Amino acid sequence: MKRLTIAIDGYSACGKSTLAKDLADQLDYTFIDSGAMYRGVTLFAIQNNLIQNDQVLEMDLIKRLNEIQIQFEKNVTSNKRHLMLNGVDVEFEIRQPRVAAHVSKVATIKEVREKLVEQQRNLGADGGVVMDGRDIGSVVFPNADLKLFVTADSKVRAKRRLLELESKGIASSFEEVLQNLEERDEMDRTRTESPLVQTADAVVVDTSNHTRESQLNYVLQLINERFENN
Repeated sequence: MKRLTIAIDGYSACGKSTLAKDLADQLDYTFIDSGAMYRGVTLFAIQNNLIQNDQVLEMDLIKRLNEIQIQFEKNVTSNKRHLMLNGVDVEFEIRQPRVAAHVSKVATIKEVREKLVEQQRNLGADGGVVMDGRDIGSVVFPNADLKLFVTADSKVRAKRRLLELESKGIASSFEEVLQNLEERDEMDRTRTESPLVQTADAVVVDTSNHTRESQLNYVLQLINERFENN
């Protein structure tokens, strides 16, 4: 089987990153978390006072985009690829609620998206990659070998995200998490630049009633059926 480019899009906390990581591990592919890259830019904006009164200072952030270097490096402790922001491991910081509250606003900025889309295309240029996000199949890799659109019930997603935050020692509430997810969904669907869309050639995967193992097996079976003779 040739080394595929697999694009996974979908809503927050629907399990797309978990699915993408598991697929990459199973296929021995590279996993690229595009959402983490936008969180990295958002953290930079927070650290440099470029978000004030709940508003992103867009022009100031655009002027400083050349100061932002984003890479993924394997962490020796976790044995996972962590996001490095200007050489510093910020994997924990980018998962904090203060970053989640602003990342969709930062992601609407055209110049931010252009910078990161270019990096994402370079990372996946040779295939053998699984990338998840919100515009991977529609913008980053429109000719991907396989496109998946992952979704789940909003309350199921809120429960999953709350458990994830609690496991990391981050305090929150179900209501706060649900509100944040619904606000992000609306911004992602309606933004001018690269909105979240289900492309016509994407396979829909509703993970509401899937386990981690069953969603992985479903997609692996799909890949085998489509590409086993290629």
